[in-house]
Amino acid sequence: MSSLAQDTPELLETAAITAGPRGRRRRDRSVDPIPWWLAVVGIAVAVYFTLPTLVVIPMSFGGQGSFQFPPKEFTFELYRNFFTNPKWIGSLLNSLLVAVLAAMIATTVGTAAALGLNNLTSRFSRLVRTLLMVSMVTPAIVIAVAVYISFLQWHLVGSMWGYVFAHAAIGVPFVLVSVTSALGGFDTKLLRASASLGASPVRTFLRVTLPLIGRGVATGAVFAFVTSLDEVVIALFLRSPTFQTLPVQMYTAVTVEVDPTIAAASSLVVVTVTLLLLIPMLARRPKRR
Repeated sequence: MSSLAQDTPELLETAAITAGPRGRRRRDRSVDPIPWWLAVVGIAVAVYFTLPTLVVIPMSFGGQGSFQFPPKEFTFELYRNFFTNPKWIGSLLNSLLVAVLAAMIATTVGTAAALGLNNLTSRFSRLVRTLLMVSMVTPAIVIAVAVYISFLQWHLVGSMWGYVFAHAAIGVPFVLVSVTSALGGFDTKLLRASASLGASPVRTFLRVTLPLIGRGVATGAVFAFVTSLDEVVIALFLRSPTFQTLPVQMYTAVTVEVDPTIAAASSLVVVTVTLLLLIPMLARRPKRR
């Protein structure tokens, strides 16, 4: 028995040397590499989606004459016109105001719905969750017609609050999905512990629940803001001569009048939306210890 124990290290060393590259190849094969064709497809899809941006952004530095790619001159004339023209800057401010208010309402309603439905396991909770998610799969034109008919009776067509309520309704599902995902790892024992220490429900939410699901809430708020910022179908039904959003102004600049300023507006929207979508991704990165 003692001789076997003494010979064991030598046997293991001999086996490792004998296995050599074969053993390493077997261990490497345990993790399947990405096939080359899948990498090619991924690169092709990425190029397909980014190619319009690579065309629009250079065009925004062209002149006032017409749409040209590549631009014959490098100038900030289109951006100067965007920020000095009351029609463009007014629609931008309207979009930002509507997006902020809609994101606030959608975040509040979506977070409350996610917290309430998380404590229920009945079929009714699944039904309510499904109803709240319907707007994500419903065609935008169907929602726009329904919103227009309803808001026409409530005298909200053409008003700022009509935009806000409509955009908040389509932003709630994004908040619901994000917060529900964050609640997946939430321990409800913390709520009972907080209550046993005398904390009120509001204090428990602010000091216990919200810090733990804060990233999910922030992600949902960003998606609700971006959804409102670039929504155009519902906005076309609700627009009025005195109040319209930036997407509606961009649509008008293409269909009614040929205004190259739309290239600058499109570039600003693309850059803004990209930066806002990168915020949740950077926030989810684990901290290095």
